[in-house]
Amino acid sequence: MIPLLPVARAAEEPRPSVPDDSRLSGEAGDPKSCNYWRHCAIDGFLCSCCGGSQSACPPGTEMSPVTWIGTCRNPSDGKDYIISYNDCCGQSLCLRCKCTRTEGEKPVYLTWRNNDLLWCFGTSSRAVHCSVAVVLGVATKS
Repeated sequence: MIPLLPVARAAEEPRPSVPDDSRLSGEAGDPKSCNYWRHCAIDGFLCSCCGGSQSACPPGTEMSPVTWIGTCRNPSDGKDYIISYNDCCGQSLCLRCKCTRTEGEKPVYLTWRNNDLLWCFGTSSRAVHCSVAVVLGVATKS
């Protein structure tokens, strides 16, 4: 099977440098907090509380190549970043650090603008364990 989604091809490209979070204090700099700056559009259990990190799935799970996208402002540098939210699949729900950040969410019939879907497509299992927030790059104005 050959992936046909652009997301699958984009995953093979080198990742941009990730902003330095060490200057952030409080919840905005804590990957285990729903108020962590990357989590502005996340809906799920945080992988950083479930044996993974904000950008890596826990051992024994598989990152879905299908994703929803958000744009979040990093308070340490004032820049907006494009964030890819991916579900990590293959184990039962983690049930730790549940976050529902639905500001700006659109109705479910606009699936590409809604985060209430289970996104474990293209993986060996549809069981959702947790979600990650991967920085894709700096958002630019067109």
